[in-house]
Amino acid sequence: MKKNKKQLVTTSLIVIAILLFIGLTLPSLLKSLKFGLDLQGGFEVLYQVDSIDGEEVTDAMVTNTYKTMLKRIDSLGVLEPEVTVEGDKIRVQLAGVTDIAEAREILSQAANLTFRDTSDKLIMNSDVLVSGGASIGQDSSGGPAISLGVSDKTTFYEKTKYISGLDDNRIVIWLDFDSEEDSFKTEVDASGNTTCGTTSARCLSVATVSKGFASDVIIQGTFTTEEVSNLVDLINSGSLPTKLTEISSKSVKASFGQDSLIKTASAGVVALVIILALLIIIYRFAGAVASVGLIIYTYLTFVLFWLVGGVLTLPGIAAMVLGMGMAIDSNIINFSRIKDELEVGRDFRSAYKKGNSNSLLTIIDANLTTLLVAVILFILGESSVKGFATMLIISILITMLVMVVISRLFLNSFVKTGYFDKNLNFFIGIKNLKKKRFAKLEFVKSSKIFIAISAICIVAGFVSLGFSGLKLGVDFKGGSSITIKSDDSLTVETVEADVDTLGYTLISSEQIDDSSVSVLIEENLEGATLTSVQDHFDSTYSASTDIGVVTNVVKQELIKNAILAVILASIGIIIYMTLRYKFSYAIGGVVALFHDAFIIIALFSILKLEVSSIFVAAILTIIGYSINDTIVIFDRIKENVTNEYDNKITSKQQLVDVVNSSLRQTLIRSIITTAATLIPVILLIVMGSHEILMFNIALLFGLVAGSYSSIFIASQIWLFVESKKIGKPVKKKWYEDIE
Repeated sequence: MKKNKKQLVTTSLIVIAILLFIGLTLPSLLKSLKFGLDLQGGFEVLYQVDSIDGEEVTDAMVTNTYKTMLKRIDSLGVLEPEVTVEGDKIRVQLAGVTDIAEAREILSQAANLTFRDTSDKLIMNSDVLVSGGASIGQDSSGGPAISLGVSDKTTFYEKTKYISGLDDNRIVIWLDFDSEEDSFKTEVDASGNTTCGTTSARCLSVATVSKGFASDVIIQGTFTTEEVSNLVDLINSGSLPTKLTEISSKSVKASFGQDSLIKTASAGVVALVIILALLIIIYRFAGAVASVGLIIYTYLTFVLFWLVGGVLTLPGIAAMVLGMGMAIDSNIINFSRIKDELEVGRDFRSAYKKGNSNSLLTIIDANLTTLLVAVILFILGESSVKGFATMLIISILITMLVMVVISRLFLNSFVKTGYFDKNLNFFIGIKNLKKKRFAKLEFVKSSKIFIAISAICIVAGFVSLGFSGLKLGVDFKGGSSITIKSDDSLTVETVEADVDTLGYTLISSEQIDDSSVSVLIEENLEGATLTSVQDHFDSTYSASTDIGVVTNVVKQELIKNAILAVILASIGIIIYMTLRYKFSYAIGGVVALFHDAFIIIALFSILKLEVSSIFVAAILTIIGYSINDTIVIFDRIKENVTNEYDNKITSKQQLVDVVNSSLRQTLIRSIITTAATLIPVILLIVMGSHEILMFNIALLFGLVAGSYSSIFIASQIWLFVESKKIGKPVKKKWYEDIE
């Protein structure tokens, strides 16, 4: 076929132009991203919203308290605060805040609505109002105004009559008035206009009082409807009988964050370089095109994360680095399919086309099941887990776009040039088309050995869990986690003695490195006590101290959500696989998932490794990864059953042959994909931050277990279930009789 030099040059220039664009814009994109407090330092606190009078907390009460907290945060000067409502709780993340003690004090104080004269003298407070009784009304001209419900009409009449008799007969409504910082004089400009009612002022409103009022009143002015609505919410929040109870907190010094960012980013860059080199070595030119796709994937992942306003955290970076390994799986599946078609004697063009076609549904299935798990993680996860899930969802969506669409467009364009028709080894790294890969491997014959190995591991896990259980971190045990990073050498014995001197009960301790120690104590450090302990360690050891606090309320919520997440993920996968394949596939897949999850738990128990909230994310990530790997194998099994036996299996030997041939055909892909995914995880363990070390160790165990179970467990379970159906009549699908 005639070679098309013009198309080769054009496609090459387009690829080069895209890479240059990414190289020029990536630095500014990274600078514009929002970083979480674990990467730049700051303060996070979770509050329980309770009712002072014992009544049930309503959504409106939580919402108004949330709006009040936003108002307060403005005074802290935090550029990108993250305040989220989680049921009857409010989580506040203040990345970059420097004075943590001040932040805690401002956030935790009760909302205080007061009425004052223009000289800042207190006239009355919110106890004269009906609780939550402010509403949107109309002034005399029909414009928007604020209606206040008055409960103590006698007092209100006396105070407003007093104001009406003053030379400056205006009354000023304040939220959280501070006598040292606030004054009505500073709210008035040269023209006599006030800033009351704006987002930057704690002065909510100023109104002229012409006489005393003994009934509900209207505050009127030149308000817009939006301003009135905002004021109503703020006034109600100031008069609501709610209180905030701190149930967990975390403080991170800036030096901790910067160190974590450098370590994790370095691991990510090295992982990317190694994966790109691996792709090119194995798949030659096609691998180079896939490498371009991986670079585009990385860039677009950051772009989409920036567009949705995501906050980049350590777990988020880990999700993206992990996504690098998972993203190339789409290319590996595709390349493996092309090689399969070449080996059965197809010419290059038709093999390329058929391979693309055969791999498409497998790639979609594998990514959709992982996406299902990521969505469940996002819904049920708390702060760091939710950030991990967000990045994982984005990674999967970008993978579908880049690896299925963009990379294929580039590769297809190069194929059409005709330059690779006679040079298959250079294009995709294939030499001997007649060589049958792993022809002598009999997976089913050895299945009893591998099942026995799994059984031994599971029994050992049960024994370990029964005798010693899990080493629970602060997230599941409750208490305070203290990490001290000193400028000098520091030993765990020294810190343990210091903790004892301070009078706290030590649960566990760990030597991170020569200058860093982590301890867990039973007590929940709060407010001034937490600040005092942090200052003590900072000054005693010339250190930066990171403290996280979790109460029983949070612990119970985490445990409940962890169990619920695993159950929902399993049910979702069973339903999807039953609809997409058959119930026998779903059984094999889910048995493999529980096998992988338990292996991770067993190893953490045996090795006495700490279990935290992000450990749950690791378990669910492995569930998503493992089902991804299993589906690739099941997809090949289903295809072979259809092509070789027309879906009519009549003997167990036929099932054995299908399983063996399917595993031989997918083994190379499983090995390369697992290696590509393990590379970034291992680098994160070796080079990354200590804060996500246990998470990455869980991933390491899970990735190995997931590949093992996909090959040696899931397919054998499917064979066992299907063998019981041989000779039995095939039941019709529910829709087959519908005309």
